[in-house]
Amino acid sequence: MDLKRLLTLKGKTALVTGSARGLGKEIALGFAQNGASLVLADVEYPEETAKQVKNTGADCIAFQTDVSHEEEIKDLADRALSEYGKIDILVNNAGVSQLNYTPSEDQSLEEWDRIIRINLRGTFICCKYFGKLMIDGDGGSIVNIASTAGITGVPRAPAYCASKAGVILLTKTLALEWAAHAIRVNAIAPHYLETDLTRGLRESEMVYKGLIKPIPMKRFGKASEIANTVLFLVSDASTYTTGTVVCVDGGYLAQ
Repeated sequence: MDLKRLLTLKGKTALVTGSARGLGKEIALGFAQNGASLVLADVEYPEETAKQVKNTGADCIAFQTDVSHEEEIKDLADRALSEYGKIDILVNNAGVSQLNYTPSEDQSLEEWDRIIRINLRGTFICCKYFGKLMIDGDGGSIVNIASTAGITGVPRAPAYCASKAGVILLTKTLALEWAAHAIRVNAIAPHYLETDLTRGLRESEMVYKGLIKPIPMKRFGKASEIANTVLFLVSDASTYTTGTVVCVDGGYLAQ
C-alpha cells in the first residue's frame, strides 16, 4: 500500500472555513503540505494563514467571510469557481461556543440564535453552495467539524449541543442524498483541544485536572491530531467512508 500516494491532495482544491487560526489553520496547512490549492475563509481575514500556506509553495486565495450570510457564501463559491474551476474538498470548521454557561432556563434567545446561526446554519449554507459545485463537477469530499457535545449532553450548553447534534444529522442526511453524485460527507467529533479557545481552561491547573479526569488519555487533543483525521477523510485513503462520525476524543465517549 502506497499511503503517501493515497494521502496526496495534488491537483485538488479545498475550502476551509474558520481558517484564520486554531484548528482551521492547522487543517489548511496540512492540506497545503499535501499538495492542495486552498480557498481560505474566516469572519476575520485569514492573512497569516494565507502567508504560511503560500510559504509551503501551495496556491491560495483568502476571503473575509461570515458563513451565516448566504449572499457572502454564494459570492465565495462564485469566486472560488472563477479562480480554480472546481472545489474538490470542503471543511466546515467555522464555529462558536457558548459565551456564558448559565442555566438553560436563563439562556437568552440572542445567544441561542447566535450559536445556531453560525454552527448549524453556516454549515448548511456552505454545504448547499459548495455541494452544488461538486454535483455539477466530479464529486468531492466534505468534512463537518462537530463535537462530542453533539453526541452527549453538556450542562448549561443547550445551544452548542443542539447545533453540533444538528451538524451530525445534517452530515448523515447529505451523505445519503449525495452518494449518487460521488460526494462523501463525514463529520469529526473532537473533545477538548489545545487551541486559543481553551487557553484559559488549561492555565488553571484545578480546572484542567477536572476536565481531563473523564478522558482516558488524560489530556486535551492537539489540533494536528484532528487535522490528520480530516486529511484521511478527504483523501483517497477513505474512498468507501461516508455518513460517519469519527470521534477524536482521547477515549472520552468509549466509557
